[in-house]
Amino acid sequence: MIRCKIILLESFKNLNGALVLLKQKLKIGIVVGEVSGDTLGVKLMRSFREQGIDAEFEGIGGPQMIAEGFHSYYPMEILSVMGIVEVLKDLKKLFAVRDGLIERWAEHPVDIFVGIDAPDFNLRLSKTIKEKTLPIKTVQYVSPSVWAWRQGRVHGIKRSIDLVLCLFPFEKTFYENYQVPAAFVGHPLAKQLPLKNPIVDAKHQLGLSAHELHVALLPGSRKSEIDRLLPLLIGAAEILHKKYPELEFLIPAINDARKQQIEHGIQSLDATLKSKIYILENTDAESKIGRMVMNASDIVALASGTATLEAMLLHRPMVTFYKLHWLTYMIVKLLVKIPYYSLPNIIAGKKVIQELIQADATPQNLAIEIEKLMDNETAHIQMMQHLSMHKRLISGETEDPVTAILNCLKAN
Repeated sequence: MIRCKIILLESFKNLNGALVLLKQKLKIGIVVGEVSGDTLGVKLMRSFREQGIDAEFEGIGGPQMIAEGFHSYYPMEILSVMGIVEVLKDLKKLFAVRDGLIERWAEHPVDIFVGIDAPDFNLRLSKTIKEKTLPIKTVQYVSPSVWAWRQGRVHGIKRSIDLVLCLFPFEKTFYENYQVPAAFVGHPLAKQLPLKNPIVDAKHQLGLSAHELHVALLPGSRKSEIDRLLPLLIGAAEILHKKYPELEFLIPAINDARKQQIEHGIQSLDATLKSKIYILENTDAESKIGRMVMNASDIVALASGTATLEAMLLHRPMVTFYKLHWLTYMIVKLLVKIPYYSLPNIIAGKKVIQELIQADATPQNLAIEIEKLMDNETAHIQMMQHLSMHKRLISGETEDPVTAILNCLKAN
C-alpha cells in the first residue's frame, strides 16, 4: 500500500494523458550508473515537471540530473563497473552503497523507486526494498537483456519489480509472456534525433574541416573501459595512419578525468599520429560530446553498448567491439541465448554491423573493418539499414513514461 500522504481523492487531474498529483509533493528515488542513464534520468525529471507534477528526486544521479536539482547521495561513477569478475572486486563497496540507500529510505521513504539501467545494482536494490517490505513501488527503466541471456532472471524481476519500462517493443512482448507488468515507452533518442543529420554541419560545430575523413574512436565512458579498450583503438589508429596519413581521429571525453586518462594513453605515440588525434572534452550539461563526435565522423568505431544505438540513429557507418575479463566472457558465452551482442544487430535480427568480440577484437581486425567502411558503397548500404531501423523504432505505439509510472504508483 502507498503511504497515506499520497492523497488520491480529488488529487488527480488529467493533463496531456498523465495523472497529476496536486495535493502533495511526490518523492521519487532514482539510481543511474552511467552517462546514458543520466540522460534518461534528466529527461524523466523534466517530463514530470513539464506535466505540472510537483516532485523531488533523490538517489544516485549524474551531472545532468544534479544540474536539474537532483539530490545525489553517491557519485554516479561508483556504479560504473561492468562484468562478472569486475563486479566481484567491488562487491563490498556496492553493498555499502545499496545498504546506505536502503537505510535512508527505510527512515525517509520515497514514494516510488526508478532504477534506470544498471540492472546488476538496481534489481538487487529493488529486491531488498521488497524484502524489507518498505512502502515503495519499484520500476526498472530500461530492461536488462534478460531476453538475451540469463532468462531465469525474469522470475526474480517478477517478484521485485512492479513495472518494467521497455525501450523496444519486443521486450514488452517477452515480459507479457511471464505476466510481468511492462510498458513500451520507446527510446527517447529515436524520436529526438532527426532522420537527417548533415555531417558537414556536425564537423563545423566541432571546428573540423569538412574536407577531411574523420574516424570516431569510442572506448566507452567508464575508467575501466578506457583502460581496457583504448589500447585496441590506438593500435588500429596506428595501422591506419601508416596507410592513410591524412586520416583524423576523434575521441570524446566525458569529463576532465577521462580526458587526462586518454591523454596518458596516447602519450607514447609518434608525434605525427598524435597530431591527428583530437580528444574532445564534454562542455555542456547534457553530456552530448559522444553524440557530437559520432555525428561529425565519417566512420565510427565504438565499444558495444548503448552508444551503438545512438550511432545507428545518427545513421553513421560503424564497427563495434568489446573485450571482457576472460572468465567473465567464458561465463557470458555459456549464458547468452541470441547470436548477436550489439543493439543494431539485435533489433534487425541479422548482422548489419560488424562485431569484434573478445579474441576477434584486435587492432588488426578493427583496422580492416574501418577500412572496409571507407568504401562509399559499403558505408551507404549500412547507413540505409540504419535509417530503416530508425523508422521502425519511431513508428510503434508508445506509452508516456510519466503516465506509466503514475499508474503503477496508484495501483494496489
